Amino acid sequence: MIGRLLRLRRGRPAPDRLGPAGERLAARRLRRAGLRILARNVRRPYGEIDLVALAPDRRTIVFVEVKTRAVDGSAPAPPPEAAITARKRATLLRLAHDVSRRRGWAGRPLRIDVVAIDWPASGPPIIRHHEDAIRPGR
Repeated sequence: MIGRLLRLRRGRPAPDRLGPAGERLAARRLRRAGLRILARNVRRPYGEIDLVALAPDRRTIVFVEVKTRAVDGSAPAPPPEAAITARKRATLLRLAHDVSRRRGWAGRPLRIDVVAIDWPASGPPIIRHHEDAIRPGR
């Protein structure tokens, strides 16, 4: 508990460590919600999935895209979710199907979630978990 408080008091990570820190924070949040993290940073030649998890139903495979942004409060900035473009959605759908086929998860329910994190210079990060955020045709 004390280590956690010290981390929060230090503020947000350096810019080059913000993404990985956001992914760790997202994984912690997902575990608390009952998901089991199966893999991190699954890479294919055409893209990467930040987290792969098993849903609490222990059947559904959840692919998670994590978007973390530093917020300074001086000017309104688009939320991290805004970085999920149509091209990124198509890539994530392709990755989810490819990885599930390669890992022998064909026939299991799949879901693609987005975890968005606003990380201010001081104070705790604000985390939003959007379940089933990306679907074909959306």
